[in-house]
Amino acid sequence: MHKKVMLLEELQQLDLKIDSCNSGKTELFERLTASEAELEEARLLVAAKEEALSGVQVAKSELDANMATENDNIRRSETRLKDIKTQKEYQAVSREITAAKKLKGELDEQISQKAAQLVQLKEEIAAAGESHATLAEKSAAQKREVDTEVARIDAEIAKIRKEREATEKEIPAALMNRYRMLREKRQGLAVVEARDGYCLGCNMNLPPQLYNNLLKVNELITCPHCQRVLFIRQ
Repeated sequence: MHKKVMLLEELQQLDLKIDSCNSGKTELFERLTASEAELEEARLLVAAKEEALSGVQVAKSELDANMATENDNIRRSETRLKDIKTQKEYQAVSREITAAKKLKGELDEQISQKAAQLVQLKEEIAAAGESHATLAEKSAAQKREVDTEVARIDAEIAKIRKEREATEKEIPAALMNRYRMLREKRQGLAVVEARDGYCLGCNMNLPPQLYNNLLKVNELITCPHCQRVLFIRQ
């Protein structure tokens, strides 16, 4: 294989390893982000349930206050009945007592409903809290695992980069610029193998004379279709 092509292919293998390492890190971070999003969703659910509980508690307190007021009204009206002298006034106060008792019954039903809601919400909050705690523990463990794995990957990348730097020093600057341009335009593959008359980068048929020149390995040859640098593995 032509020495320059051999160096380029070696450099590309190192770059592909770095790409793979970075992809692995990205996947780890995406998994961690998804876990944190799930945890945040669980936290928001607990907060929403607690807010709903607070609202029901306020509503029940207002109903309890109204119930106390109606009870006072009924006691005062019943006390007044003892001192009433006329039938007309007696009937009027009796109607007030009846209306107050009716309202008291409605309030009692509403208070019972709120009390039932409070019980249900407290149960839901407890369950949501347990779920959040479990997810928090799981997320924390996953973060520790991700941090450990990322540290390992970073160490591997640093090791590869040292080897890459040594290889790059042996490649002319103009050829490196061309390599970088091809890597950017061709999805990371600037150097590809030619086999059986085909470019394995674009799978296009190569002119016979060009393929024959590749066999001689005495010059740098590129694919006429995708412009990648070609080599024949020997």
